[in-house]
Amino acid sequence: MTIRIEVGNFDAFFQAPFNAYGPDSLYVSPLRADLLRFVSHDKNPLFSGPDDISIFTAFQGEKPVGRLTAHVHNASNKKFDWRRAYFGFFDCTDDGDAASALLAAAETWAHTRGLDEIVGNINLTAMQQVGVVTDGFENAPYTDQVWNPPHIPRLLEENGYARDFPMATFEVDLTLCAPPAIGPKQQQVLDDPDYAFARISRWNVRERMEQARLLLNSAFAQNPMFVPVSADEYSFQAKDMVWIIDPRISALLTYKGDPVATILCIPDLNPFLKKIQSRLGLTMPWHFLRHRFANKRAVLIYSAVRADMQGKGINPVVLRHVILAMKKAGYKTLGNTWIADVNAASLAQKTKAGAHMLHRAHLYRKALT
Repeated sequence: MTIRIEVGNFDAFFQAPFNAYGPDSLYVSPLRADLLRFVSHDKNPLFSGPDDISIFTAFQGEKPVGRLTAHVHNASNKKFDWRRAYFGFFDCTDDGDAASALLAAAETWAHTRGLDEIVGNINLTAMQQVGVVTDGFENAPYTDQVWNPPHIPRLLEENGYARDFPMATFEVDLTLCAPPAIGPKQQQVLDDPDYAFARISRWNVRERMEQARLLLNSAFAQNPMFVPVSADEYSFQAKDMVWIIDPRISALLTYKGDPVATILCIPDLNPFLKKIQSRLGLTMPWHFLRHRFANKRAVLIYSAVRADMQGKGINPVVLRHVILAMKKAGYKTLGNTWIADVNAASLAQKTKAGAHMLHRAHLYRKALT
């Protein structure tokens, strides 16, 4: 059947992966209202105007069967002197014609803007969902982890895309793992009265999120692909944090009153989103409350130690604090968003924590001629 590509049809864009993968897959969509915000050039502060993003949907007859975004992150291109486009949210039925038509649409979009390569999945920056799953397809994703079936990397490779930037996600069984050990450096932190954990509550979560953003920008400054996150961007991404955060399982450490480290964790929302098919409806509050009481999964979004305080044994102290709090709160497993292979220090921390790899993932890159 002939493939037709439509531009800007959000309803079809949202529906496409459900049609492509079926009800029994492990795919979990962002909440429909959130996805609409993310891909809207006039709402998302990542974008300066309508020329920065387009959404494409592939149809077989009247049925949407694939989708992707083509977008540009101007701050990344400026910082790294790139002429790079991104594709994101690439979901497609196992159909070579549909995949080729979608990828060709994104490549044409990038080429007409004078860009010389295209890379993805990036949904929509390196500090959000990143990668194409290349192994571990049988493992259900946590919030902020990507998932796709095995045919997605194959379709990309058939269209001239090459694997790049290997990474992995992780999971810790909290019922089996021991908190990080306390060595001399960690004991020195614990014994120093100038260090203190700041209280996190729903009443001060916005203030704490801004402190966490500043720590993120300091700690990740030298990481590959990282671009400092503005206050508007961070607030946009964490818009509903006040409703979903469990203050018991995140932590902010201060030194003489100034924030020096944070670990940001949230309850895993994917089982809830799966239940409501990522759509708001009359039964949504009931499902949310039921999930809130039954959920035993949490996800570590990021950990950050201020650049000038690294190497002092702080991160294990904060991680120990969080793991003990999770155990006390009844959580059973902890997922971790992506860590690149080049980040040896973070991978070593995962090994010490007893984490096992959940998904293997890669970016896919193609030069545009």
